[in-house]
Amino acid sequence: MSQEFLPDDNKFARPNDDSAAESEQDVVCVTVTGSPQGVRETILTLYRLGFAEVGDWSPVQRAANPNQVMSVLIRRRKRKA
Repeated sequence: MSQEFLPDDNKFARPNDDSAAESEQDVVCVTVTGSPQGVRETILTLYRLGFAEVGDWSPVQRAANPNQVMSVLIRRRKRKA
């Protein structure tokens, strides 16, 4: 996988500061929505392709539409100059 994505070692504690490191990053959010089986299969397919670890995705949650669920992946990406 490309090294342009940064690991998020501290997923829950994010200080509200304007540090240089934060300003050099973009936040990318990927959402998968569909049937429970479809969401699981898509996450596993993306894992096999080297896109993201299965554990990097949020727990599956109910989506706005009945019978659908969703899961979210948040990545921090280095900005290119």
